[in-house]
Amino acid sequence: MSIYIHIPFCHTICSYCDFCKVYYNKKYICRYLDNLEKEIRERYKGEEVSTIYIGGGTPSALSLVELERLLEITKIFKVKGNIEFTIEGNVESITEAKLKIMKKYGVNRISIGVQSFNKEIIKLLGRVHTREDVFKKIKLIKKYFDNINIDLIYAAYDNVDIIKEDISNFLKLDIPHLSAYSLIIEDKTMLKINGFKNIDEDLDYEMYKYIEDTLEDNRYIHYEISNYAKEGFEAKHNLVYWNNEKYYGFGLSSVSYIDNVRRTNTKNLTKYLDGNYLQEENYEDINMRMENEIMLGFRKLMGVNKKKFKDKYGVNIEDVFNINDLIKMGYLERDGNYIKIAKEYVYVSNEIIIRMVN
Repeated sequence: MSIYIHIPFCHTICSYCDFCKVYYNKKYICRYLDNLEKEIRERYKGEEVSTIYIGGGTPSALSLVELERLLEITKIFKVKGNIEFTIEGNVESITEAKLKIMKKYGVNRISIGVQSFNKEIIKLLGRVHTREDVFKKIKLIKKYFDNINIDLIYAAYDNVDIIKEDISNFLKLDIPHLSAYSLIIEDKTMLKINGFKNIDEDLDYEMYKYIEDTLEDNRYIHYEISNYAKEGFEAKHNLVYWNNEKYYGFGLSSVSYIDNVRRTNTKNLTKYLDGNYLQEENYEDINMRMENEIMLGFRKLMGVNKKKFKDKYGVNIEDVFNINDLIKMGYLERDGNYIKIAKEYVYVSNEIIIRMVN
């Protein structure tokens, strides 16, 4: 079983998303953590936990006392000895004192929202750090943790040189994991309101291929569409999602998937602070579960395990989905007991999955 905890407070408001729901406001934090603990105690059934991920706005925005209170709550979970315990942070709010508290409570993986080393991109995305700040903080983090990820965003501008410089800086950091996401400009975000548009798809692909080729040349494994890792540093928690396995989600707007029920918490902070955690629950029948297995599983470059699919659903994957035709066309490949999207088509995996399901 895996655990996701959402901390929706942030010191900065991003211009490209609305995932960080609340600007940091101390008067809400105590009530939020009280309700978070209450929700966990009400819903958690004592299962053994193999991964914990604390994400959101981010957790490093909390004060030392608030951070310790949050991590004290995680003692509720019954954990395995080799648990992966990740916490997100921003460059500007990570401190040595906070790293010491994280280490004390068993955190062993840090994910930092760098987004870019380029000062124009950093400003565009609503962040306040500099390239030099990133290098200083990563050096500090390395005193306490080996398993480090940073997030990068590309395709903010139609300039390939920016992502080349960002990847060069990433390699200089000498850390084992990178998540690289193409910027999708969504409706109602500040970027959309200010007239920004998504870049040309061919240029986006050129950037994607540059990231992939350069990192693979430097012995990073491209194991999921947006994720690269040194051997042994693949994100175990994220693999739970892509393998369509069970997980709890606690906190504002979090999602859980247990016993074929997908549960979504409220996005309304006032409701959450009043103890009204649930927004909706939906039971997924076997057809929906098999479709999710495909849509999530084919994000991984290794693809979907045919035997595990048969064990889960009692049918062969080829008997349910349009697999054989896509293999003949070269879009899919058989690789031992796996079926995967051919590497040259991973970038357009969504189109292939639609063909497969239809």
